[in-house]
Amino acid sequence: MASSKKVAKKPTPKPPAKAPSKKASPQAPRAGAGPAKARRGPPDVIASDPTLFDPLTAGETADALRTLTEDRRVSAMAKVGRYRVICTEPLVVKPPHWMAGHRLARVVAYDYSQDRAVDACVDLDAGVVAHLELNRGQPMLSTDEEALAISIAMTDHHVREKLTLGDSPQSTMHYWGRTPQDLAYARRSAAVIFGRSDGHATLVAVVDLVDNAVTQVVPAEQW
Repeated sequence: MASSKKVAKKPTPKPPAKAPSKKASPQAPRAGAGPAKARRGPPDVIASDPTLFDPLTAGETADALRTLTEDRRVSAMAKVGRYRVICTEPLVVKPPHWMAGHRLARVVAYDYSQDRAVDACVDLDAGVVAHLELNRGQPMLSTDEEALAISIAMTDHHVREKLTLGDSPQSTMHYWGRTPQDLAYARRSAAVIFGRSDGHATLVAVVDLVDNAVTQVVPAEQW
């Protein structure tokens, strides 16, 4: 009787273990890539030079006016001499504007020879007019214009005839005519308001600052 032999099974070979995949860190730069650029935030306005906001000195004001009047676009105004400076003040611009950090002056003037307003930005560091705007607008009266208007009204005989005892100039304001038929519609004018010490207005005199003459005398209640 033949003996039965048990056949031993060969063990099934196990598949080789996979090597763990290396995942690139999100912070790791790619091969061949240059250094990462640092993100630039908004310009630091707080770090600006606070002296740029200081009022203009007498020398800076003179330099700003000289630079403006030497500009060929308004040189005719300076030659005729019929203009008046309304204001000169410091001007500061924010970065990233190319003029940020420069000492700037804003000059507003009125050109009587051509009935136009002049609004300029003068770069005092570079000695140039960086911006110039010419328009038909009417800026507010300067202190000199107010004083001139009062002087003209006080010496006009039509005004003096209608003033009563106790009347004096109470205020002066810029006047712009409402219709093209009004002389003050296109000419630089001021309205001088006369009244009593109690604040009651009595008379209004319109002064043409181009010809230095009174053009209207109107009772305050009809103004």
